[in-house]
Amino acid sequence: MPLTYAFRLAPGPQALEQAMLAEKLGYERVWSPELPAFGHDIWVHLARVAERTQRIGIGPAVLIPSFRHPVAQASAIATLEHIAPGRLMVAFGTGFTGRITLGQKPLSWEAMRRHLLQVRALLRGEAVDIDGGIAQLLASPGLLCDRPIRTPLLLAAQGPKGARPWRKEIADGLVALRDPAQSFDPCLVSVNGTVLDPGETANSPRVRAAVAPLVATIYHGALARDPEAVKRLPNGQAWLDSVMKEPEQTRHLVVNRGHNWDISNGHDALIDTSAAEQMTFTGTPEVLRARLAKLESAARQASSSAPAAPTSSVSCTPLRASLTCDEGDFGAAEIAAVGRTLCSVQGSAEGNGRLTSVSRHWQERALG
Repeated sequence: MPLTYAFRLAPGPQALEQAMLAEKLGYERVWSPELPAFGHDIWVHLARVAERTQRIGIGPAVLIPSFRHPVAQASAIATLEHIAPGRLMVAFGTGFTGRITLGQKPLSWEAMRRHLLQVRALLRGEAVDIDGGIAQLLASPGLLCDRPIRTPLLLAAQGPKGARPWRKEIADGLVALRDPAQSFDPCLVSVNGTVLDPGETANSPRVRAAVAPLVATIYHGALARDPEAVKRLPNGQAWLDSVMKEPEQTRHLVVNRGHNWDISNGHDALIDTSAAEQMTFTGTPEVLRARLAKLESAARQASSSAPAAPTSSVSCTPLRASLTCDEGDFGAAEIAAVGRTLCSVQGSAEGNGRLTSVSRHWQERALG
């Protein structure tokens, strides 16, 4: 199956406008992260999108189990299915970013497994033991979708622990960061970056503005896992020296301010973007065309090993991409809206617009 694309929208004031534009352009889906410390509530945001659009798929990517009781989680999923039948996919993760912003470690894989099994059972209409009490979705006919509700549940799973065999037990698909996973369809591969215009480099002002927040997330993650690893990043020692001056108890609040959005935390201005082409999905049209071809090839190879899944799709996610479209097709306001978009997802290759950075038209129009 060829690559498909979608938008990743940060829940916020412009997200509804951007989702409506994504549908107009022909994309298949918009994904939004659950990061309550950074923006609007994920389910309120997705409900607004569901009610103001007709066709486009919607989904959270990713939900963090500790943020909601399994019954509340299942109820939210059932509500969206009632508003927009068949348009919802849901991805779950351990909450590396979301929980670190609260001063907490990511959830254990056992906690993740338990939560997904409970939510899936509730959606089937079963009574479930949760923390020693028996719970069930009790909505009368007409208030929610009839059970069972078969919303696809995806899992963000990286590394050896994330590769454990029980992923198949709890997940209908996978979210990956680098390469398509073996035996999973769908598999959402998230990539972040921007397209270099002629004469631009990773340190050009526009490019730096686009990629610095993306590169900064690598520094944030390294700090949380192993501060010594930060020193191996470009200008990492200077950045580390700066953030270590913050009080330990509240350092995570300062470091993650503006995470993946801007570099307003007082330290990320020290980020060196010179290696952005290696650290993010950034490059010339020719380079990115080749990288997309590799992803498509990897998707075919991954799907060929999956007897239960004859094909595998891959979603590319250019976050903070430099998005432009033909003013002959769209007005200036629409162009500006796309330019502000945090992009992700799994959308159609047959969009009507000419986006420079997010559609399959990277290959067929903008790149060709």
